[in-house]
Amino acid sequence: MRVTFIGDSITDAGRDRSDPQSLGDGYVSLLAPDLIARGDTVRNLGIAGNRAVDLAARWEAELLPTAPDLLTVYIGVNDMWRRFDSDDPTSAEAFADTLRPLLARVVEEHAPQLVLMEPFFLPTTEQQRSWLDDLDGKREVVRSLAEEFGAAFVPLHTVLTAAAADRPVAELAPDGVHPTPVGSRLIADAWLAAARISDSR
Repeated sequence: MRVTFIGDSITDAGRDRSDPQSLGDGYVSLLAPDLIARGDTVRNLGIAGNRAVDLAARWEAELLPTAPDLLTVYIGVNDMWRRFDSDDPTSAEAFADTLRPLLARVVEEHAPQLVLMEPFFLPTTEQQRSWLDDLDGKREVVRSLAEEFGAAFVPLHTVLTAAAADRPVAELAPDGVHPTPVGSRLIADAWLAAARISDSR
C-alpha cells in the first residue's frame, strides 16, 4: 500500500526535502516503522509554513504522482496564524473551497482511503485564546469534509487540548503548534485510533 502524508510543519518535522525517503522526526516517523513492516511505502510531503493554497499549488506535481492508497491531509493552523502575524486571513469558506476540489481530484484519480486531521492550537498567552475563534472555522471545515468524503477524522484539537489540561503546554507544544516528542506521540496515537489500518493488502 502506498501511504502519503501531506501538510505543514507538523507533518514536515524537519524532513530532508531532497530525499524522498526522509520522514522527518515527527508523527510520520513514529507511524512509519509499523507501516513499512507491513510492506507499505511511506512518503512525507509536509512543508513547513504551508496553508491550503500551498497544497493546491503542488497537488498536481507532488501529491498526485504518489498515487496514494492511503492519504493523510493535515492543514489549517497556518491559515489561522497568518491572520494574526501577517494580516493575511483565510476565511473558513475559502479554506473549504480550496480543500474540497483537491480531495475530489485525488479521489477521482486514485480512490485512496482518506485521513483528515483536525488542526490544533494550544494558546500560550491570554491574547492567543481569541485566535481559537478563527481556528474553529477551519476545524469545522475539516470535520465536514471528512463526513462528505467518508474520510477518517482525527480530532487532534480535542486530543491535545485534553492532554494540556493535565500538564504544561510546553510539554506538548512549546509554541502551541510544533509538538515535542510527547506531542508527536499523541498525534501518532490519535491517527492510529482514527485510521484503523487493516492488516489486509
